[in-house]
Amino acid sequence: MNERDVMLNELAQGLRPMSQGTEWFDAPSWEEQSETLRFLSHHCVQARVVAEDGTESIRRAGLRPTHTPAVLITRGRIDQQLGKIACLAPLDERRKAFRLLIAVLAIADGRRRERFCFGGCGHWWHRLSVADY
Repeated sequence: MNERDVMLNELAQGLRPMSQGTEWFDAPSWEEQSETLRFLSHHCVQARVVAEDGTESIRRAGLRPTHTPAVLITRGRIDQQLGKIACLAPLDERRKAFRLLIAVLAIADGRRRERFCFGGCGHWWHRLSVADY
């Protein structure tokens, strides 16, 4: 567990506002942002994202269906599309990708929590709470 892991999971669980997440995402170098997006897309896959999560994640992220990350997430295999989204280069698209991937993680991990972790689990990120901060 590191600062990035905690921040991403707090954002996905609604423990921190997206405005704080966007500010946090904008601060590091381009390379670090790229690493964060790749890491975040991997988290989404690990959380068992499914293609049907795309439409709801677009809505939650506040994106228009014509924004590049939104178009990508609705076309093709979801795991491949998440990788493409994580590789977007222009800063504006990267910010949209960040918001979208946080929304995807929120949906997929929320479903995993309901199905597999409702009676308790060993996932440290499921034990985060507002009271911790």
